[in-house]
Amino acid sequence: MKLDLSNLRGDLTGGITAGIVALPLALALGVASGLGPLAGLYGAIAVGFFAALFGGTPSQISGPTGPMIVVLAGLFASLSGNVELIFTAVILAGILQIIFGFLGVGQYIRLVPYPVISGFMTGIGAIIIILQFGRLLGHEPPGGTLGALSYLPHAVANTNFVTLALGGLTLAIAYYWPAKLGKYMPGALAALIIGTLVSFAVASVPVLGAIPSGLPSLHIPVFEKSHFWLVLEAAFILAVLGAIDSLLTSLVADNMTRTRHESNKELIGQGIGNTVAGLFGGIAGAGATMRTVVNIRSGGKTRLSGMVHALVLLAVVLGLSPLAANIPHAVLAGILVKVGLDIIDWRYIKRAHNGPRWDFALMILVLGLTVFVDLITAVGVGVVLAALAYVRQIAQIQIAQLRAIPNMASNPQEKALLKEGHGKVNVFNFSGPLSFGAAADLGHHVRQHVEPGSEVLILDFSLVPAMDVSAAMAVDTIASDTRAAGKLLYICGINDEVRDVLVAINGSTLADYEGETLIETLEVALNAINGNPEHKVIGTTQTTGS
Repeated sequence: MKLDLSNLRGDLTGGITAGIVALPLALALGVASGLGPLAGLYGAIAVGFFAALFGGTPSQISGPTGPMIVVLAGLFASLSGNVELIFTAVILAGILQIIFGFLGVGQYIRLVPYPVISGFMTGIGAIIIILQFGRLLGHEPPGGTLGALSYLPHAVANTNFVTLALGGLTLAIAYYWPAKLGKYMPGALAALIIGTLVSFAVASVPVLGAIPSGLPSLHIPVFEKSHFWLVLEAAFILAVLGAIDSLLTSLVADNMTRTRHESNKELIGQGIGNTVAGLFGGIAGAGATMRTVVNIRSGGKTRLSGMVHALVLLAVVLGLSPLAANIPHAVLAGILVKVGLDIIDWRYIKRAHNGPRWDFALMILVLGLTVFVDLITAVGVGVVLAALAYVRQIAQIQIAQLRAIPNMASNPQEKALLKEGHGKVNVFNFSGPLSFGAAADLGHHVRQHVEPGSEVLILDFSLVPAMDVSAAMAVDTIASDTRAAGKLLYICGINDEVRDVLVAINGSTLADYEGETLIETLEVALNAINGNPEHKVIGTTQTTGS
C-alpha cells in the first residue's frame, strides 16, 4: 500500500504528539482491563498501527478506549483472569469487525439514534469512574460495577488519604494543565509524570510494579466448551462497540478535516488491528476521539500519522518500561476519572430539558441499563424503543395526512368534479411511505370519514413511494369493507413498486378500476354514478364497459 508523503512533517508531528498522549491512557486502560499495563501498550500499538494502515479514516488514531475496557474488565472478572480466553475474545471481535466491513454494516451503525449513543457513552463514563473510586481511596475493589459500588462503603470507611490526595492532584493537573504548555506536553502525560514524582516524596503507595519489556509472545485462540458462549458474546459486544466508537470518531475527523471516511474500510482496518492485538497479547481498541483530535490539531492528516503514533509506543515498550513500574495506581485512577468525565455527554445533558422528553427518557434508560445490566442489552433495548417511537411518530403523521378530499381538494378541476358528484364520491389521499406503523389505523380512519350516501370510494396513492405488507393488508381490509357496503373501489396514482406489493398480497381483483390520475378516476367515477361504470382491474391494462 503506497503511503501519502505529501504531509510528512505534519504527520510526524501529529503522530509523535498522539503517541505521547496515548502513553498514559494505554497504561491506565490496560490496568483497568485487568490484563496489565503492557497489554494496554500492545493493544495501542497493534490497533493503532494496523487500523491506520488498512482503515478508511486517514487521520484517525486508534487504541484502547473506555467502552472496550468496560467489556474487557467484566470479561476478566467472569473468566477469573483467564487471559487466553480473553485474548481469544479480542481476536474474535476483530474477525467479526472484518466481516462487518465486508458485509457493509458500517452504513447501518451510523443509524443508531443519538439518545442511545449518548446514554451508553455516558453510562460507560460512569462505569469507568465508579471502578476507580476504590483505587483513589487506596483499595483494590472487586470486579464489576455492582461489586465496586458495594465495596465503596468499606473503602470510604478505611480511606487512605495519601492515595486520595495523589489521585486528586493527578486529576487536577489533567484538567487544569495550561493550554500553552499543552503544546509541548499534553495534560495527561504531565499529570502522570508529576503525580509519579510526588509519590516518591510521600509514604509508600501501591504502584504498578515490574512491567515486562521486549517483544510480545504469540497467543493462539483457545476454546473451552464451558465458556464458549460467554467469550462469543463478549467478542460480539466488543466488535459492535468498537465499530460504533470508531465510526463516531471518524465523523469527528471528517468534520475537522473536511473529508469523508470510508466506513466499511474503517471496520476492516479496525478488525485487522484487533485481531493482531489479540494474537500478541494486546487489549481491544477502537478509534479514539481525543487522540484523533490531538493528531489533527498537531498537523496529522494521513494514515502515516497513526502508524508513527504506534511506533512511538513501541519504542516505549522496548526501552522505557522499567520507568513505568513506579507509577502509582492512584495516579492512573486520577487519569481514568478524567477519561470517564470526558466520555460523559455533558453537552446533551445540559440541553436535554429543551428537547423532547421522550428522547431524554430514552437516554436515561440506556444509561441505567449500561451501568446496572450490560452494554448489549442497553443498546439493543434503546435501538428497539427508538425505532418503535419513530415508527409511531411517522404513523401519526401519515394518518393525519390521510385526507378526505371533498373538503380539501386544491385543484379547481378536482373540486368541480367532486361537486358534480353530489357527495356520492369519496376520495382519500394517502401520503408518504405506508408502513406497519400506520396500517392498524388506516381502515378505521377511512371508515370514520366515508360519507353515508357515497357510492364510489377512491384511494389516491400519488404521494406514496413505497408500501409494506402490513399496509397492503390494511388496504385489502378497506376494499372488503367497501364491497360489503355495496360501493365501488377505485385506485389511482399508484407506482410500480406499490402496485407489485398490492397485487402480490391481494391479487388482481383488489379494486374495480385503476386510473393514472385523480382527475381521470373522478371522471370514471361520475360515469359509474350515472349508470355507465368502467372496469379496469389493478395489475392489468384491459378496460371494459358494462
